[in-house]
Amino acid sequence: MYEEPILSVRNLNRQFGPGCHQCNQEHDKGLEKNYCSNCGTVYACQDVSFDLFPGEILGIVGESGSGKSTLMQCLYFDADVTSGEAYIHDAALDGNNVFTLSSQRKRYIRNHTYGMVYQNPVHGLKMNFSSIGNIAEKLIAAGNRNVSEMEAIGKDLLESVHIPLFRMKEAPQNFSGGMQQRVQIAKALSNNPPILFLDEVTTGLDLSVQANVLDLIKKIQRELGISMIVVSHDLAVIRMLADRTVVMLNGSIIEEGLTDQILEDPQHAYTQQLVYSLL
Repeated sequence: MYEEPILSVRNLNRQFGPGCHQCNQEHDKGLEKNYCSNCGTVYACQDVSFDLFPGEILGIVGESGSGKSTLMQCLYFDADVTSGEAYIHDAALDGNNVFTLSSQRKRYIRNHTYGMVYQNPVHGLKMNFSSIGNIAEKLIAAGNRNVSEMEAIGKDLLESVHIPLFRMKEAPQNFSGGMQQRVQIAKALSNNPPILFLDEVTTGLDLSVQANVLDLIKKIQRELGISMIVVSHDLAVIRMLADRTVVMLNGSIIEEGLTDQILEDPQHAYTQQLVYSLL
């Protein structure tokens, strides 16, 4: 493992609501799970810190409402953090907390450094654009203006995610869920991002389709060495993909370690429950 993380996140907090004298306490917030019954504030992410290393797949697992997807939205700038820091190991960005950058700089990071695959392809694709048009859109956002080059990149990517080229001019709205996810992966990869976020990418897909999508992700990671953060409530997905795993509950990280270690010797009662439900 490399010593220098490609992405470091420190004390990320995201709350919905103003907070009150009861839940603004530093230590004992008196919350029910991550909810303040006094003022209704939800603490979706609480002091979340982790590192992502080059070429690594980091799994984030937890039940619905544990804060995983909110964390992804904050990292990809789809939502603002309440407080916290994130640093990308990149010459142009070194030393800058990316959460405090201008919207222009954040857009640059989204177009050049990050790729995102959403749980629902509607959020990642223009459903009435052609598939190759979706990829071109991302390339144009990253500054490419060469039409023939964009077409060549688009064809390569669609082939690599097993979309037949005779369907490249078709809109994703005509495709099955599994194909839509594969087009979304192709689009996310089009700017060669060093960091790829995958949010519940197999939810709602048939088992055989899930297996295909997971195989594709492993293949991409092997061939391109991209660092990935994979969010899932399904430990079987995490077991297949992740080198290390972070377990979230009620907005906080409760356990982290090598995936094998967490699956074979879970320490926290909640993780034990998760693992035994998989067996």
